[in-house]
Amino acid sequence: MAQEFTINSASIEAKINQLLPSQGGAGAGIDFSASTMIIPIIDLTESAEGSGLREDLQKSMSLNSITSFFVTGATTTIISNTGYFRIFGAWSSNTNTDILFKITDGTTTKDIINFKHTNGSTVTFGRYDFIVFVKAGDTVIASMPSTSSILSGNTRQIATLDGTLVNPT
Repeated sequence: MAQEFTINSASIEAKINQLLPSQGGAGAGIDFSASTMIIPIIDLTESAEGSGLREDLQKSMSLNSITSFFVTGATTTIISNTGYFRIFGAWSSNTNTDILFKITDGTTTKDIINFKHTNGSTVTFGRYDFIVFVKAGDTVIASMPSTSSILSGNTRQIATLDGTLVNPT
């Protein structure tokens, strides 16, 4: 048979009032109790948030969820929408060149990644895979200055600006 205990703790009461104002945070006193009875807890967070997919499946690619890009001898805007984006792909080069990903707000520009290929005429390949946060007014650009080098890849939005996960479509 279960036993009930009353808990009198001002610090626990204050924390619950702070975290759960609808449970007495308006100033009403609350009696807390503990029990020796085992009560199972089921975490329904994923369902409550509207995402029933595992994280690895939520980040998967599909025909409608990726945007491809190809850059050679140019600088190209690859993301101008807000949110969290995965950027992934590969590059190849047979000349000394920089392979750049930058983020800019139109006034300030910062390197996200800057590969420096310095193997001269040796053909070299590389891969990249990273996540960026793009706020309103920001854009992400990819740059491959050399016309004898290739930067290709995809972008995939994985979450909106407020962090809501974006499932593949």
